Amino acid sequence: MPIEERGDAHLITHALAKDTLSRLRDVDTSQVGFRKGLVKLGRICGYEIIDGAMETEFVSIRTPLAETTGERVKRLDDVVIINVLRAATPFVEGLLKAFPRAKQGVISAGRDEEAGMGEDGTFPISIDYTKLPEITETDTVIVADPMLATGSTMCTVLDHVLDQEADPEHLFVLSAVSAPDGLVRVGEQFPQADLLTVAIDDHLNDEGFIVPGLGDAGDRAFRTE
Repeated sequence: MPIEERGDAHLITHALAKDTLSRLRDVDTSQVGFRKGLVKLGRICGYEIIDGAMETEFVSIRTPLAETTGERVKRLDDVVIINVLRAATPFVEGLLKAFPRAKQGVISAGRDEEAGMGEDGTFPISIDYTKLPEITETDTVIVADPMLATGSTMCTVLDHVLDQEADPEHLFVLSAVSAPDGLVRVGEQFPQADLLTVAIDDHLNDEGFIVPGLGDAGDRAFRTE
């Protein structure tokens, strides 16, 4: 199974995931190519979550020729996907191809770049808009953000997601690229979350950006840089 445990996280090692991420990293990838790449990567990650974390059940099926036994994924209706606006929008679009019946929530969260990174390695985070569905104990919750850098944004988002005393059966934090600092921070504050990422990069620079990273995912996806 192409999900490997790597210390503080689980690494999605599917060959197409790595290929797609490499194209996303390329500075010459166009805005359209970048958005399509995030969609594709989200779909691949969704399939990997299904394969690695969701149970199946045997069912009786009648084909045009005979009765037989098939296998289906259980609880595909009990999935909640949280879109951390705005960079995660195309990423979530891909996830929805794997989970077309998922409930969706959105949280608009951003770090205060002007304030700069504090001595503890975090940024002040502002939440401008939140709309979440009810989360139950049978749900699989996927909080998606392409970049997990300092972990400041994700920790604030998870505070809001779990503020309704939600205790989902599974809680996944999904990113395309992560920094070691952010993985440690989120893992320590939310040990109940499974951290999934396609790559764990080297470090954060002085401005709190992932190196080598892939740049500002929101700017590259929406051509606002």
